[in-house]
Amino acid sequence: MFDQPTTFPLKLDLLLRLRNRHFLLLDALILCVTPALALMLRVDGVQALGNYAPALLIYTTTALLIRVAIFYGFGLYSRYWRYASIGELTQITAAVLISTAVIVTLFFAVRIPALGICDAVEPACALPRSIPFIDAMLVVLAIGAIRFSVRTADLYLQRGRSGQPTQRALIMGAGEAGAMIARELRTNPQLGIDPIGYVDDDPDKRGTRIRGLPVLGDRAMLPDLAAQHKIDQVIIAMPTAPGKAIREVLAICEEAGVPAKTMPGIYELLGGQVSVSQLRNVEIEDLLRREPVSTDIAAVQELLQGRCVLVTGGGGSIGSELCRQILRCRPARLVIVGHGENSVFEIHQELQRAVRHTGQGSGGPVIVPVIADVRFAERVQRVLQQHRPQVVFHAAAHKHVPLMEENPSEAITNNVLGTRNLLEAALASGVERFVLISTDKAVNPTSVMGASKRLAELLVHEAAQRSGRPYAAVRFGNVLGSRGSVVLTFKQQIAAGGPVTVTHPEMTRFFMTIPEAVQLVLQAAVLGQGGETFVLDMGESVRIADLARDLIRLSGLEEGRDIDIVYSGLRPGEKLYEELFVTGEVDQRTAHAKIFIAMNASAELPNSFGSAQAIDQLIALAEHGDEAGIRNGLQALLPEFQSPAGEAPAYLAGLGGSGRSWEGHRDSGRISDAPRGELNGSAVSAATPAAR
Repeated sequence: MFDQPTTFPLKLDLLLRLRNRHFLLLDALILCVTPALALMLRVDGVQALGNYAPALLIYTTTALLIRVAIFYGFGLYSRYWRYASIGELTQITAAVLISTAVIVTLFFAVRIPALGICDAVEPACALPRSIPFIDAMLVVLAIGAIRFSVRTADLYLQRGRSGQPTQRALIMGAGEAGAMIARELRTNPQLGIDPIGYVDDDPDKRGTRIRGLPVLGDRAMLPDLAAQHKIDQVIIAMPTAPGKAIREVLAICEEAGVPAKTMPGIYELLGGQVSVSQLRNVEIEDLLRREPVSTDIAAVQELLQGRCVLVTGGGGSIGSELCRQILRCRPARLVIVGHGENSVFEIHQELQRAVRHTGQGSGGPVIVPVIADVRFAERVQRVLQQHRPQVVFHAAAHKHVPLMEENPSEAITNNVLGTRNLLEAALASGVERFVLISTDKAVNPTSVMGASKRLAELLVHEAAQRSGRPYAAVRFGNVLGSRGSVVLTFKQQIAAGGPVTVTHPEMTRFFMTIPEAVQLVLQAAVLGQGGETFVLDMGESVRIADLARDLIRLSGLEEGRDIDIVYSGLRPGEKLYEELFVTGEVDQRTAHAKIFIAMNASAELPNSFGSAQAIDQLIALAEHGDEAGIRNGLQALLPEFQSPAGEAPAYLAGLGGSGRSWEGHRDSGRISDAPRGELNGSAVSAATPAAR
C-alpha cells in the first residue's frame, strides 16, 4: 500500500504517452464494442446477442468504417489531446453526429421495401431501429472520455509537480475577466493558486457556478468568506472598475487581513503590454483609474491610415505613447521629432521592433527619427517641408512648474516660440490638422509654465482663426507615470525610507493615465473643426496627501510608524487645485460622454493678443534672460496671469480668479461658475498659517 502514491502517477503518465495512432486503435476497439452494448441496453439482456449476431456484425463493420473515415476527416487523429478543451469536445460531438446521420440514413434506406434488401439479406434489417441512436450516445461518451482522460492526467501531474504550496484564492468579480482568471489558474496549477470561488455584487449571480466555481457572495461578505474558506489571497478581476471601487475592495481585504492582487486595467490590455491572465500587486494607478473614456478608434484609424503623421516631443512620456498608438493605425510615415537623442533613439528602436513583429516588413509604416529643437524656426521649416505631414501632434514642451519658475526664459522660448515656429511651418507646408497638448495649469495661470502654455493655446486658436483649418488644443491634468510625476517622486522617497514631502494638506490634482491622455489627443484630431479646446472629464480630483498615504499603504508600510508625511509649503507658481475652463469659454459635451469641448475658444482671444509684436517682445525678453520683463510681458498678454512674488502671494494665487471646475457638478453635465475661494473656503483658513 505504501507504493500507491508512486505507482498511481506512473499509470497516469502512460496516458500522456498515447499518440494518435494509439487513439485510432482504441477508437476501433470502442466502435467494435458499443453496438453490442447498445443492443444489450435495448433488449435488456446478454442472451439477445446470439439471436442478432449476423445483423450485429453487419452493423458493426459498416459503422466502424463510416465513423473512422469521418473521424479522420474531422482531424481527430491529428490533435494534441493533452490540451483538449471545449473546442475539441465540439469536434468530437460533430464527428459523431455526422457519422451517425450517415449510418442512420443507410440503416433505414435498406428497409425500404421497394429495394428488396431485407428479403435478400434478412440480417441487414433485423436490428431494432433505436440501435444507431443508442450507439451514438455510447460512442460520444467513450471517445470523449478516453481523450479527456489525457487532459485530466496532465492537470493532475502538473499539480503534483508544481513544487510549491498552493494558495487558496477568491476572485473578486464574476464577469468575463473573472472567468478568464479562473480558467487560467485551473489549467495552470504550476502557478500555485487554487481558486475557491467568486465574490460579486450582482445578486443574480449569487449561488450560480461559473467555470465550475461558485459565486459565494458580495464584497461585504468577503471577510467572512476569507475566514470560512481559509483564503490566502484575493484576486481583483475588474479591469474596467473605477479607482473608487478598487479602493473599497482593497480596504475590505485589509480588514480581512488578506493580501490582494489585481489583473491589469483596461488601458494596459488595450495597449498590448499585458494579457488578462497576468496578475500583479495593486498599484496607485489602480486606485486612481476611472471607467475608460470611449473613443472612436475606427474614426482615428481612418484619419491616420496611409498618411504622414509628425509628433514633436516624440521621446517623452506622452509623445512616445502617441507614437505607439499612431503606429497601430498604420500611417504611411511616422516622423518622430525630439531634442533628446537618447529618448528618440529608444522609441524609434521600439517602434521598428513592433513593425517587424507584426510581419509588416517593408510594407509597414516608415518611421523617421528627427533630432530637432522647435525653438529654431529654420530647422522646423526644413523638417516640415521635407516630410509634408498631414497631421501634427505637438507634445514638445517644458512642463515642470518649479523649474520653469527658476528658468522662465526656457519656458517662453520652448513653449511659446517653439509652438509659434511649428504653427508657422505647419501653415506654410499645408498641414491639415494640428493638435497642441496643453495642461489644466494654463487656466488662470499662476506660474510661468502655465502662462506659457496658455499663450501656446492662444497661438493655436489664432492660427485656426486665420487659416480656417482644424487646429485645436487638448487640455488635461497630471499624467501618472510621466517624467517628474509626483507618484514617481513619492515612490523614490518611500524607497529611501522617507519622509514623503507634500506641499499642502489641502492640495488636490486631477490625474489620468498616459494611454488615457493619448486617447483624448487622438480623438481631438478627429473631432476638431478649428479653434476648439478639448478637455477630459477626469472625475474627482485627488488630494495629494491622500495619494501619499495610499502609496505608503500599498508599499506595506504605515504612516507615522514607518514613513512620515511632511508638509513643505507651496512652491512658487503652485495652486491648491487646478481648473479646467477659462472664464468665457462655452463648454459642452461632445458625442463622447467623457470629453468636453470649449466651442468658442478661438473667439475668446484677448485684445492684447491681437498683435504679433507683443509676442515678439516677450520672446526677445526671454532670449535676453530678462526675468522681470518676462513676468511683466506675460501679465500684459494675459490679464488673468497672477505672477507670484514670494510664498504668500503664491498661495493666495491658488485661490483667486474665477475659472471653473466641475468638482461636485459632474452629474449635472455642466461646470460650476463658483469662484475658487467659495468652492474651497475651508482650505483658506487651514492653509493661512502655513503660507505665513
